[in-house]
Amino acid sequence: MEVTRMAAKGERRRFIQRFAAGAAMLAAGQALTAQRGQAQGAIPRRPFGKTGVQVSIIGLGGYHLGSAKSDAEAVRIVHAAMDAGVNFLDNAWEYRDGLSEERMGKALRGGRRQQALLMSKVCTHGRDRKVAMGQLEESLKRLGTDYLDLWQVHEVIYDNDPELHFAPGGVIEALEQAKKEGKVRYVGFTGHKDPAIHLKMLDKGYPFDACQLPLNCFDASFRSFEQQVLPRLNALGIAAIGMKSFGGSGEMLKKDLLSPADALRYAMSLPIATTVSGIESTAILEQNLRVARGFVPFDQKQLAAMRSQYATLAADGRFELYKTSKKYDGPPGREQHGFPADKELAS
Repeated sequence: MEVTRMAAKGERRRFIQRFAAGAAMLAAGQALTAQRGQAQGAIPRRPFGKTGVQVSIIGLGGYHLGSAKSDAEAVRIVHAAMDAGVNFLDNAWEYRDGLSEERMGKALRGGRRQQALLMSKVCTHGRDRKVAMGQLEESLKRLGTDYLDLWQVHEVIYDNDPELHFAPGGVIEALEQAKKEGKVRYVGFTGHKDPAIHLKMLDKGYPFDACQLPLNCFDASFRSFEQQVLPRLNALGIAAIGMKSFGGSGEMLKKDLLSPADALRYAMSLPIATTVSGIESTAILEQNLRVARGFVPFDQKQLAAMRSQYATLAADGRFELYKTSKKYDGPPGREQHGFPADKELAS
């Protein structure tokens, strides 16, 4: 028994030492990246919840790296973003069947891994502990690292998801196991369907470090994550990660309802840690960096005016189809969630 206790203490000591070293390397990498970006204008950083880590106010979305013209182009995008001061890197196990993680892994070689707060997610099939841990191992291999700074449960979008996640043998057990094994520093969850589901997850009382949610000036008037979930995250000290600032496919931009700069600036003006933006070309990267460099937020009157301006257009959700349809939902797999009708729809 004494030997077992000593072994456990030794394992905990190694875990603490490892993450102390990881935090020191991340801090050093952040300082280096900030110096590189200073020449062209610094990108501000904000606290990442209660973690003590600072993140760039804009993050690099991983999904769109799989849409870049080549591996080389994807690597150039990541390097240019990091050199400008972006240190938050988003990804997920299922993005482009693993291509997005592989490309990001290539970009992080040569010491750049220590300059980033690297995040990936367990996909909709990984709702139990065993499958989730298998996905984590694949993500680590693709990304060329032995740990993630942030691992999130992806797409919490069905009403019964919270119960499934917290059930015995569920994905929450995987989050705990990954932290204990030193493969993950922080944990969280994401979703885009309904703020009520986010609130169900938070009601479980689990100490999440981060939460990803859609935030834009249309969201404020329809099933609003900004109005219902964001205040709760701030009260709990959970790092809020904004996404879908252009409304998914960007229909609001295509119809010239507002500019990309104003859409980004609105999201980045909210009390959040960072806004993840999909970037598949250096042109889009430069567009986003222009907003982020020396960022000046909208004040409360300006934010209120934008919400009012788009309230009528936003009222039926036509510009946020990720809330009202399955268009933006991940790979099919709901049958294991208790929706057998999906099997019939797929046949």
